[in-house]
This record gives sequence, C-alpha cells and structure tokens, in this order.
Amino acid sequence: MTGAADRKKVLIVDDTPENIQVLMAILNNDYLIIAARNGEKALVLAKMDPVPDLILLDVRMPGMDGFEVCEKLKSDAKTCGIPVIFVTTMAAEEDERKGRALGAVDYITKPYSPTLLKASIRAQLPPLP
Repeated sequence: MTGAADRKKVLIVDDTPENIQVLMAILNNDYLIIAARNGEKALVLAKMDPVPDLILLDVRMPGMDGFEVCEKLKSDAKTCGIPVIFVTTMAAEEDERKGRALGAVDYITKPYSPTLLKASIRAQLPPLP
C-alpha cells in the first residue's frame, strides 16, 4: 500500500453505484479514487487541480454517454493528456474501435478480470520509484 500523498488519482465514471463500488474495492489500496455518476460531473472533476492521472469511463450513461465525455476530454487542453480506459458492457468491435478512435488507451469489457484491469492501469501509470 502506498502513502496517500504518493498515490495516483483515478477518476471512475459510471452511472451505476455498484460498479463504482466494485472498481473502488479493486483499486482503493493503490490509487486515490474519485467518482462521478454522470458525464457532466466527470468533466468538472477531470478539470480540478490536480487533474486525475487516469479515467475509467463507462460508455452507457444517461445524458452524455462515455464516448461524448471522452471526446470532450480529448478536445480540452487541460484534460487531453489524461489516459482514458473504457470499462463497459458494450463488447462490439465497432464500439471498441470508436472508443480508441476517440483517444482511449484501452477498452475493457465487463465482466472484467481485476488482474487485467490492474495491468491496463499499471501500463498507463507506472509505479513511483
């Protein structure tokens, strides 16, 4: 377990509280977690100082979906460098292609393996020396 000051900040965006809780349980020991239940709130949290080091983003959400959130993040100078990993039930190849075309670094479908999820995050957020 890393000290709180040393932990990277991960923003989880999902409209289902249970999904947020599952991700928090997997990641809480290694990362500082913040969460949003909709795209609008996610965009606000993503711009707060310091910006998140990584965003885990669901696609299917009411209002602004994850694709639109990702597009807005990648078009804003303050948030364009934050790695986005989609974590979603949308398993069609065209959905993954769209997510990656919008700038996502990975696309993980539910149900996901905690080991795979952690490996994908570590690939984007190497541990501090």
